[in-house]
This record gives sequence, structure tokens and C-alpha cells, in this order.
Amino acid sequence: MVTRRALLGGIGAGALGLGIWSARGGAAPAERFPVTLPDAEWRKRLSPAAYATLRREATERPFSSPLNGEHRRGTFVCAGCMHRLFASTTKFDSGTGWPSFWRPLPQAVGTRTDRLIGYPRTEVHCARCGGHLGHVFEDGPKPTGLRYCMNGVAMRFVAAA
Repeated sequence: MVTRRALLGGIGAGALGLGIWSARGGAAPAERFPVTLPDAEWRKRLSPAAYATLRREATERPFSSPLNGEHRRGTFVCAGCMHRLFASTTKFDSGTGWPSFWRPLPQAVGTRTDRLIGYPRTEVHCARCGGHLGHVFEDGPKPTGLRYCMNGVAMRFVAAA
């Protein structure tokens, strides 16, 4: 995995050999979230790949997540704080290599403008802990026309009982 920060000469998640693209490279978000932990605690709680993605805005390699093939009924939750993010009924195969959804659960995510690759995109983060999940694009299916393109490593799947 390669990070943007590593490409620019810094040390980021790519130094861990995770095959991810790190946009933030260590900057903390300005927003406040209900779940906040010191960086050392996030590092203890999360796998290196989940930490790089959720806390440093890295991107996993396409087609690398087991969640791409997850088709059972249930809920996709934040790997950092277990906040409910997406119902399985809104998941679809976008062909992009990342788990994709056409709508999040109510109050599940927040967004902000991301200009880190030279043009504006809408970054999606967990509304509870602020962890980076991915981006949302306006090329999804009906009824919303949106494609929430999420990093599988940033989520866990909880099957319906």
C-alpha cells in the first residue's frame, strides 16, 4: 500500500506496508465527536490498516475487502466505535472494488469537502467517532443516485439475528 504522504516524502501509513493511500498523514479533524480517544488508544484498538484508514484517511486497495462479498441481512458498523452506518439492504455492487451503498442510516455519517487530490470530493466519516470511511459520489442507483464508496477495513458487519 502506498500513501500520498509517503509519495510526497513524509512517513505515513504506507511505511507500514498496508497498501493504502493516506490523505491526512496525521492531521486531526477540527470537528468534535461524541467518541474521542487519544491516538495511542486508537492504535491499540484498531488493526494497522483500520487505524490508517479511520484515523489517517487512508484508502484500502480495491477488491481487497471481504465485505465486498457480504450479502447477508444485517448492518455495517464503524470498526472504530461500532456505530451503525449502513443497512445491508442499501448495499449494491458498484464494480469499483469497494463496498458501496446508496444511503446511510439516519445520523450515521457526516461529510466534509476533501480537496486532497487536487479537486473537491465529498469525504464521509462516522458521525460518532469521526473515523474516515470513504467518499460519496453522485453516480449511484435509484432511489438516491448516490454511491457511498466505503473502505471495508473501516467497517465491520453484524449479521441480523
